[in-house]
Amino acid sequence: MSDTQTLIENRPPTVAALFLERVAATPHAEAYRFPVPAAGGPGAPDDWKSLSWGQAAERVFAIAAGLIGLGLRAEDRVALASNTRVEWILADLGVMCAGAATTTVYPSTNAEESAYILADSASRVLIAEDAKQLAKARAHRADLPELAHVVVLDAADALAADGDPEGWVISLAELEKRGAEHLAKNPEAVKERIAAITADQLATLIYTSGTTGRPKGVRLPHDNWSYMAKATVATGLITKDDVQYLWLPLAHVFGKVLTSGQIEVGHVTAVDGRIDKIIENLPIVQPTYMAAVPRIFEKVYNGVAAKARAGGAAKYKIFQWAAGVAREYAKVTQDNFRRTGNATAPFGLTTKHKVADALVYSKLREAFGGKLRAAVSGSAALAPDIGYFFAGAGIHILEGYGLTESSAASFVNPGEAYRTGTVGKPLPGTEVRIADDGEVLLRGPGIMQGYHGLPEKTAEVLEADGWLHTGDIGELSPDGYLRITDRKKDLIKTSGGKYVAPAEVEGRFKGICPYVSSIVVHGADRNFCSALIALDGPAILGWAAENGLAGRTYAEVVAAPETVRLIETYVQTLNEGLQRWQTVKKFRLLPRDLDVEHGDLTPSLKLKRPVVEREFKHLIDEMYEGSREA
Repeated sequence: MSDTQTLIENRPPTVAALFLERVAATPHAEAYRFPVPAAGGPGAPDDWKSLSWGQAAERVFAIAAGLIGLGLRAEDRVALASNTRVEWILADLGVMCAGAATTTVYPSTNAEESAYILADSASRVLIAEDAKQLAKARAHRADLPELAHVVVLDAADALAADGDPEGWVISLAELEKRGAEHLAKNPEAVKERIAAITADQLATLIYTSGTTGRPKGVRLPHDNWSYMAKATVATGLITKDDVQYLWLPLAHVFGKVLTSGQIEVGHVTAVDGRIDKIIENLPIVQPTYMAAVPRIFEKVYNGVAAKARAGGAAKYKIFQWAAGVAREYAKVTQDNFRRTGNATAPFGLTTKHKVADALVYSKLREAFGGKLRAAVSGSAALAPDIGYFFAGAGIHILEGYGLTESSAASFVNPGEAYRTGTVGKPLPGTEVRIADDGEVLLRGPGIMQGYHGLPEKTAEVLEADGWLHTGDIGELSPDGYLRITDRKKDLIKTSGGKYVAPAEVEGRFKGICPYVSSIVVHGADRNFCSALIALDGPAILGWAAENGLAGRTYAEVVAAPETVRLIETYVQTLNEGLQRWQTVKKFRLLPRDLDVEHGDLTPSLKLKRPVVEREFKHLIDEMYEGSREA
């Protein structure tokens, strides 16, 4: 048996047990860094504080004991509605150490859907970030008979209102105080709970944000996370010396899995979920690795391109040259590494790359903090041209793949041997096969127990022998690298009988056009493909200011003929590299960008294709007026 197999097969039964092992091994080592408002008031830079593993354990055990004091039993659900912050992690660990299970709720979820999740999960306690999250539960309290308590993270917002049952609202600080008092009388209370937890006991109930219909609760037991902790570390991608910058939403399975690997290896994690602080935080945190979704890397690329363009024609020409060199260098070195094991490039290309590095790439790496060894991208496909650009610039984006139903991480690219455009190889212990229709099937210790209370839905995707139907279409290389080509349900069949993978066309366009934010390719049962295109606000407004459209709003700029002609040139470039039936014959620019607030994107920034096509149906119909299917 290999060392990797031994590591995985001898995993502890629970994340709680894993946490105890970590605390015992390195009690004084730094575990978490987190920002606190500076004394200087608004606008002043944040101060950063730290918790050691021992200090974190004190708070986790106090939370766990406090929850036990509220009467929580094994597998009772505790909903957690908060942005990413250190208290989220401490609360989640506290829930699991109490033997209960965390129900994750995005803080952006509206009151009605939040109430649905709380009711469907039968959550007995809600841990709410602030007054806003508390108000959602209060508005639907009559529909939530199981909800016995709301614990508010921000103490100032833990205010009872008329009509609240006595003791219904308490602060996290009060919960911890009660827990500490309980532990003073019974020091072993939490450890006894941990010892009683079984591997198949529910640890997390994550509701899929869903591109259509009501969300489904995915049941993930303790063993899923214990496996993920061991398997992700077994890949060699993270070490005890790493510093992780964690800003992803922890309500999403991608964010959640990052906390398990950290407990196993014991490195430092800097936690701050404020998206608007990412650029400011990177030079402060100086992460060695971080995870993100493709939309973030696309926005960084568009921002760098816009900044170069604002510097004048000469500077923009240098950037375009450097971007081309980066892509060529990445393709050549990755190909050589695959064939020979050495990431080499011809002398002439290496020389150009050194010049481009001094002019462009080094500044880009500094913006990421200067120490970034690797970035992991997941949740959706990264456009290969964006990936090659960053790879050539020395920012190695390792694409991974998984679903909520597979505990997030089923595939990841293996360090130096990563291949842009693929999601890498399966984690140790995970099996994969491709069905006759091209669908990716997975089996292993990371697969869910099923959908909460939905046995028929579970049976639709989970076979009796453990194979999970992912709904994704993919291809496996002879040496085990997986490439996801599209969602099974998103494949387009034109009226001419040709199949088109919209994600492939959309990804290519994102690598070509530095102004695009989102693109939705349409064409099912039509005689040609069309596209709805949303532009990146800062990038297109910067272009507008330089091209006689200064002072106009976003909607006015995208409606201008000059802007349409600009984007048309990029569509023509796209079409030159496509098969005839894939080409985008017509397009329309959307009057606004797509976002979570309007329901166009899930909280993890995945495109809700049916929602977008429904909202902008008039534009789609307009493009097909006069065609045979119109």
